[in-house]
Amino acid sequence: MTEQNPGQNPGQTVDVAIVGSGFAGLGAAIRLAQAGRNDFVVLEKGASLGGTWRDNTYPGCACDVQSHLYSFSFAPNPNWRRKFATQPEIRAYLEDVADRYGLRARIRYGAEVASAEWVGKGWTLRLADGSTVSARVVVWGTGALHEPSMPEIAGIDEFEGEVFHSAQWNHDHDLRGRRVAVVGTGASAIQFVPAIQPDVEHLTLFQRTAPWVLPKPDREVPPLMRRLYRAFPVAQKLQRSVIYARNESLVSGFLKPKRMELVQKFGRAYLDRKFADRPDLKAKLIPDFTIGCKRILLSNDYFPALKQPNVELVTEKIVRVTPNAVVTADGVEHEVDTIIFGTGFKVAEGLGRSVPIVGRDGLALTEVWRGGVEGFLGTTIAGFPNLFVLTGPNTGLGHSSMIFMIESQLNYVLDGLRLLDEKRAVALDTRRDRQDAYNRQIQRRLDGSVWLKGGCASWYLDADGRNRTLWPDYTFRFRRRTRRVRAGDHELLA
Repeated sequence: MTEQNPGQNPGQTVDVAIVGSGFAGLGAAIRLAQAGRNDFVVLEKGASLGGTWRDNTYPGCACDVQSHLYSFSFAPNPNWRRKFATQPEIRAYLEDVADRYGLRARIRYGAEVASAEWVGKGWTLRLADGSTVSARVVVWGTGALHEPSMPEIAGIDEFEGEVFHSAQWNHDHDLRGRRVAVVGTGASAIQFVPAIQPDVEHLTLFQRTAPWVLPKPDREVPPLMRRLYRAFPVAQKLQRSVIYARNESLVSGFLKPKRMELVQKFGRAYLDRKFADRPDLKAKLIPDFTIGCKRILLSNDYFPALKQPNVELVTEKIVRVTPNAVVTADGVEHEVDTIIFGTGFKVAEGLGRSVPIVGRDGLALTEVWRGGVEGFLGTTIAGFPNLFVLTGPNTGLGHSSMIFMIESQLNYVLDGLRLLDEKRAVALDTRRDRQDAYNRQIQRRLDGSVWLKGGCASWYLDADGRNRTLWPDYTFRFRRRTRRVRAGDHELLA
């Protein structure tokens, strides 16, 4: 669905500029409007809204968090058709939310932010089309899963076939009868591999590390239940609460790896059962790290797909690509005509790498984060006044819904704006000493966690082996901590 851009202004001035129109950006727009703060604009680089759920359209794309929890608490959807919603259904939900809250006219499409600079008492955002937006406050809601990570492989430019990333799926390229190489066995690959396997002539799956895969407790939501949720919203709210509590029960295992033993035994039993007749293949699929160290994957059809006669699982390292083959370290040339990368996203580098952001005193965010990505409550950054980052450093989750975290951060944003008004201040800037103390606390909390002690390297960790991605605690504690802004944590600028 392509939108018409409502009234571009080469020099627009607003109180709040929201960057991105996925869950974070739309949530921010709704909460601002509900608070009576209507002087805002949503800047969206694409031609339509949706963020991650607009961009990722690969076959089989779906959420691995239950539908009732992976949605706004203030905008429930009683019509979810599956327990775990598919990409088209989530995208439709976001479109519906935009309509329900009258957000269409507040979004500027094709408005890609090229740079952001703190100038005196506000922000100047320069857009790729040459226009500017001036705002007292910026809410950055682009999320972490939007820039595909492409590995550097010798010879890839000489490959004569089709190459694309799962997040930029080429739907014009018919895979029927093709010899396809899939690089990566992460969350996206385990969804699209079973979806394309029946159509391709041959599928060669290149696996660097065997992931832990558990059965996905997915099913259709019966029409009777959907009618019940429409008639009695409290029933859906109760279901959401049950799902939330069940997911939170996993947190102690992530923080104390030995507590994951029972879950790991279940995962191993699932693997043993699925490959009882294929011990050769099972041997390649046994993870060598504690479950939870990497993202736990959920699928009912991934393992069966790997057993099909047109699928080959390769664990040898890729060393180069020729015009018509992928060559592994054992010297074998795997002839293919299509290469699909399921290699995830650039997460650990964080905000500011692709968009120059300059704060107080000409301070560049890339310089501030040269030693590691950090913030305060994953929402503000010392030296960058009135910049609120949604799903920022150490707000990610390995067990529950990021929508819960986004809503918590939005509480913080709204309370920060309240504080500015109350104190008649121009800006709020986080104190560096408070931010440093906060991050020391976060890293201490992470010290014994499965993400650091589980025996794996994952996208959760940065180049120095530090986890700058995940929240190391129960989400209700994050909600409690972000309910109010403590003035002592920040400097109020006049």
